[in-house]
Amino acid sequence: MIAAIIQARTSSTRLPGKVLASILGRPMLDLQIERIRRTRRLDHIAVATSRETDDDEIDTLCQEIGVDCHRGSLENVLERYLDAAKAIGATRIVRLTADCPLADPDVIDTLVTFFEHGRFDYASNTLEPTWPHGLDAEIMSIGALEIANREATSAADLEHVTHYLYNNPDQFTLGSFQQNLDQSQYRWTVDYPEDLELVTAVFEHLYPHNAEFTTNDIVAFLASHPDVASLNRHIETRANKTAAVALR
Repeated sequence: MIAAIIQARTSSTRLPGKVLASILGRPMLDLQIERIRRTRRLDHIAVATSRETDDDEIDTLCQEIGVDCHRGSLENVLERYLDAAKAIGATRIVRLTADCPLADPDVIDTLVTFFEHGRFDYASNTLEPTWPHGLDAEIMSIGALEIANREATSAADLEHVTHYLYNNPDQFTLGSFQQNLDQSQYRWTVDYPEDLELVTAVFEHLYPHNAEFTTNDIVAFLASHPDVASLNRHIETRANKTAAVALR
């Protein structure tokens, strides 16, 4: 079974409560899940959050919209993530994070196909970024995730879930999912107030006319609204976290 598990918490230090921020009168996470539900390759969607009372609202939202919510350690996210995958019987897991509300279902579907055809242990569109930062998606086998949970020891490994996988290319077969057009200059993730302002503007302008708006629609909107596009331009798009990883 192929399952998407969305990592979510309300205790973000840079923008607390961002995953439940109101956009068009709905929690941001709700809008993201609506987009992910348009995928064709996923068998299941779940949310993995913490047991902390601060995250009770995430659990409540999941119950309201009919999505499984699995709760675990706040700090050992790797363990929380693996427990969620086992609870739903997933054999291949697409990792998504709740700060990416503009998730593209077509990108997710194509990543799944890329992963299967390449017979990788782990693949993502972030190893060598060509997609907008905010369409981030990773996929891994349950076996690779179990090995990471068993052998990982560093705080970074436990916090970032897949950190152990892509930093051990001699142990795992890694796949870098790229597109021909480099759009990595776009920042559509939500870490700061300016990010939330941009994403809110995208939804407010596009969603009422077409709830299934695409990545191309977003690019066209930003091109015609430079005032919106410039809202978070001063924030670094992303660091290439795998510059030292030798892919195979």
